[in-house]
Amino acid sequence: MDMPPPSSSDTAFRVSPEAATRLQDIIAAQPGIDASTGLRVSVLAGGCNGFQYSFALDGEERPDDIVVPAGSARVRVDPASMDLLSGAELHFNDSLMGAHFTVRNPNATSSCGCGTSFSID
Repeated sequence: MDMPPPSSSDTAFRVSPEAATRLQDIIAAQPGIDASTGLRVSVLAGGCNGFQYSFALDGEERPDDIVVPAGSARVRVDPASMDLLSGAELHFNDSLMGAHFTVRNPNATSSCGCGTSFSID
């Protein structure tokens, strides 16, 4: 029997209010962008610590995507990435060092200075 992918209420991955607001602003500022466009958050092998986060605007929702609401926008995560993001939060950091999306991941045992690469023991 096929099980449906978990809904956002089944996951512990969250989107901070700052990240939701920034994502909505980015989507609204793109001319001709489809309303179904969301932010795809992925975890890829590589980076200086073993894994790295990837963020990309994506208009395609895949059948196994886990969709996390972000205000009027959506964040899409594939199941393999969600395994590494359980309990984490997508955040938007705007500081003197720059403005960028970041993941506050309690599963990461170490990360690089820029925050895009991490490891898990």
